[in-house]
Amino acid sequence: MSLIVITGAARGIGLEMARQARARGDEVLALVRDPAAAALAGTGVQALPLDVTDPDAFAALAPKLEQALAGRRVDLAVCNAGVLLGRGALPSAPTPAQWAESFAVNVAGVFLTATTLLPFLARPGGRLAVIGSAMGSQARAPGGSYAYRASKAAALNVARNLAADLRAEGIAVGCWHPGWVQTDMGGASAEVAPAASAAGLLARFDALTMETTGVFEDWQGAPIPF
Repeated sequence: MSLIVITGAARGIGLEMARQARARGDEVLALVRDPAAAALAGTGVQALPLDVTDPDAFAALAPKLEQALAGRRVDLAVCNAGVLLGRGALPSAPTPAQWAESFAVNVAGVFLTATTLLPFLARPGGRLAVIGSAMGSQARAPGGSYAYRASKAAALNVARNLAADLRAEGIAVGCWHPGWVQTDMGGASAEVAPAASAAGLLARFDALTMETTGVFEDWQGAPIPF
């Protein structure tokens, strides 16, 4: 049994990962804006409040984590919270507010989540998973969705540098593309069911080691060019 912490676990892929991890016997702690969210009811998942765009929320989270964990170490932390704003190609463009929110959630939110959880991660053997996107690949630039692509490219860079910095502590870090998933973000016409994406991602996280730290893959384990 692993102890797993997941951000953005009140809906979509995050919720499905939390449900599946709990069903297989893992202990799951969800970090969500609203811990009383109906979707988490009856799952056995414990929830704590966190808005990843609010620096004060991270400061308030640390003592709550200490109390909830009671000295136990986190085996896996999943930075899953994300937004997709300002879709479309030129002449359409994201607004300044959409740029700011995209980077606050998809980049700063990832880094602040990681650094807040670091003191609680197992050493050695802890794992940190960043939910990225193939749209953040520098080798895949078909145009459009500028704020999302740029923020996911930055999130990948954060994950890669965390992998380098945390290697000496025995903490492995990876970044994963969940697929085009049938969620509020992906839409009903997306190709992958949330349950399939979540199952694939959990399998990828289980396989993450110090030998594969810094990896960038999709939910099925296929490598993605940086």
